[in-house]
Amino acid sequence: MDNNLSVAPLESEIKEDMSLKNHPPDMDKDKDTIMEQPSSPRHRKVVARWLPDEAQRPIIDEAPVFTPSLEEFEDTLAYIEKIRPLAEPFGICRIIPPSTWKPPCRLKEKSIWEHTKFPTRIQNVDLLQNREPMTKKPKSRKRKRRRNSRMSSSKRRSGSSPSESTSSPEAEEKFGFNSGSDFTLEEFEKYALHFKDSYFEKKDSGGDIVKWTPSVDEIEGEYWRIVEQPTDEVEVYYGADLENGVLGSGFYKRVEKLTGSDMDQYTVSGWNLNNLPRLPGSVLSFEDCDISGVLVPWLYVGMCFSSFCWHVEDHHLYSLNYHHFGEPKVWYGVPGSNATALEKAMRKHLPDLFEEQPDLLHGLVTQFSPSILKDEGVQAYRVVQNSGEYVLTFPRAYHAGFNCGFNCAEAVNVAPVDWLTHGQNAVELYSKETRKTSLSHDKLLLGAAYEAVKSLWELSASVGKENTTNLRWKSFCGKNGTLTNAIQARLQMEEGRIAALGRDSSSLMKMEKDFDSNCERECFSCFYDLHLSASGCKCSPDEYACLKHADDLCSCDEKDKSILLRYTMDELSSLVRALEGESDDLKIWASKVLGIEHSDEDQTKTSSVISEEKKLKEGSVISEEKKLKEGSFDLNIDLELDYQEDLKEEVSTSGGELTASENLGVSVEPINLGFLIFGKLWCNKHAIFPKGFRSRVKFYNVLDPTRMSNYISEVLDAGLMGPLFRVTLEESPDESFFNVSAQECWEMVLQRVKDTSTSLGLPTLPQFEGINEGINGLQMFGFLSPSIVQAIEALDPNHRLVEYWNHKNQTSSDSKDHFISSNCSASLTKGKLFGVDLM
Repeated sequence: MDNNLSVAPLESEIKEDMSLKNHPPDMDKDKDTIMEQPSSPRHRKVVARWLPDEAQRPIIDEAPVFTPSLEEFEDTLAYIEKIRPLAEPFGICRIIPPSTWKPPCRLKEKSIWEHTKFPTRIQNVDLLQNREPMTKKPKSRKRKRRRNSRMSSSKRRSGSSPSESTSSPEAEEKFGFNSGSDFTLEEFEKYALHFKDSYFEKKDSGGDIVKWTPSVDEIEGEYWRIVEQPTDEVEVYYGADLENGVLGSGFYKRVEKLTGSDMDQYTVSGWNLNNLPRLPGSVLSFEDCDISGVLVPWLYVGMCFSSFCWHVEDHHLYSLNYHHFGEPKVWYGVPGSNATALEKAMRKHLPDLFEEQPDLLHGLVTQFSPSILKDEGVQAYRVVQNSGEYVLTFPRAYHAGFNCGFNCAEAVNVAPVDWLTHGQNAVELYSKETRKTSLSHDKLLLGAAYEAVKSLWELSASVGKENTTNLRWKSFCGKNGTLTNAIQARLQMEEGRIAALGRDSSSLMKMEKDFDSNCERECFSCFYDLHLSASGCKCSPDEYACLKHADDLCSCDEKDKSILLRYTMDELSSLVRALEGESDDLKIWASKVLGIEHSDEDQTKTSSVISEEKKLKEGSVISEEKKLKEGSFDLNIDLELDYQEDLKEEVSTSGGELTASENLGVSVEPINLGFLIFGKLWCNKHAIFPKGFRSRVKFYNVLDPTRMSNYISEVLDAGLMGPLFRVTLEESPDESFFNVSAQECWEMVLQRVKDTSTSLGLPTLPQFEGINEGINGLQMFGFLSPSIVQAIEALDPNHRLVEYWNHKNQTSSDSKDHFISSNCSASLTKGKLFGVDLM
């Protein structure tokens, strides 16, 4: 192979070919030629050459391939739901439609193929992984926008295209993704074919060019050689993220007439990407606006080596990509369970780039070898997508890839009900990272709940309307149903955040229904969507905060601030019960959603729930410090009832003297309730120990006893030994204490605090004066907090943990007096923890 072979400029070939067709001069094309840099790939010879002896093809496992039957293929979401348990552990999969599925591609119409131009970007393939850091530019806060929103742009937010993308516009210049020429599909195909033929050119012994086609494996090996060990500059074009208004969709839409009645199946099919996002059962159907790239598909016109870099979908949505025509597309996928591991590996190997731009992965400008990921223990899988095939990616599954030659694909997002948990994780992560959102997650969540209420009502005996849609929504409901759990989790977060604010009941106000109808409301600090709740102040009537940042909005007195709630906690609790199938609550919510009128008795029950909107259970909630960790799903009310003095008598181990934990007035924050293991080691007569239980509590810092710090208490599984208790200093995770006894575990912490105080020569701390040498380990874990106890007990309704329940039954009357004072009002005791009503 002659690496010094020169290649005639392609521009002249294209011009010559166009002249043969006797077309008039293309003024737009002349304009492109003038505007694009003379050094752009369109104007230069293809000098770089294939080096087969240095191939770097990753050797990784293939992702699964599915071949639905005609019957299975009829219901898109049902099929995705069917294969999810098998495919999600891989993060990505390939779906080969039945052989009869041959949708016509409208892009091949002559008016589009020959005359409609689309923009491209120039990609420097050799710089996708190996490049030097550059001067850091100000962080952009661009986001996807709904059509007709207060901003005119409908572009997607950077870093989250459906299935594939090149880069965000703000990253293009910085990382070499500059704007390229405008092409028609006909022109782009010719350029792509010329580039590939030139790059992989072979000559026989006589110097004549040999006609051949490299295999996918050969192209893949060369691609990763360029990315990992480049020897030449390799620049290509990519027509990526092409919005509907440019070339339009490759699928015909319902409004477009097709010849032949058999063609109608393609316009109405769920596999037509124009229909997919809003199919019944996709929660994206509750988004009113057409968000380009999310609900409206994007096109991708590629050539050999054009790339889409590692990224996850916006809001951790599913994505579906269809390959309309052309050469294969090679994908790599990492399951959502390995997302953090991928990020860690890339930071380890590209430290300078991440130091310069910590949110590097949001920009879709960095490629990274699956071989290195594999070496770092990250699960990565490969897919080769051919024309006429689909690729499905799962929530928070990183994916990347490249094209083997001229091709065209189309992609869009979808959100089955099981996505709701992933979507909630996404918005909490975005809040933590101060990233703008593209969707109102709460709006979609409530929209799904409304639809489920409607379906449950229509399925009820009084209506009896049974159909496929209603039965599908019913399958997501009931106790522990996917949708029920999603609403329950969101309720617990709201309860916890309201509790943390500790505001007076007079500050709670009902949110107007059209609060965010005409404009998008988001937190001034973290951009959290405010559809469900918001905090405002008289000093800034047009600015709002989420509940996590309510105290940061301004320095005004609390009397000038208010909390706006779309629904009270009682209403949301009623919604959970309605989804679980409680008939009274279903009637209440059917009334809200469908405007159905009920009997006087039902109206009375409805009024009773509504009246709760005006109540704040004064004194029931305390916020010792801002204990509720941002982004946690198990943010819960931390109740402090009037039982402390009685409890001290019950659990004190020192003849009336206070232990360290009691002297400090310990308040434990539950993080995760865990689940029960029914064995004699997993409880004693005083407490039940759920596996996976986690809580947070403040105590003296073992490294600096002059400070109070957070500790995480956990219950682990030690196998035959039963539960293993661990206490970790949250700010220094290396400081951990393990023991098979919760009591001894915390005694180890206390002893370490005292040893550190002595070694540092610290005087006796005032807080230690007058207390004995002990500490109550059960109390420090939270196993003596009534709210936590009640939630754990609810996990064992059949009283299978005999030792605990026998002891509790023997002392039930005394315990009742200790936990809830007989004269304690309902307003002081009623609350909810992990979805359990605290009486």
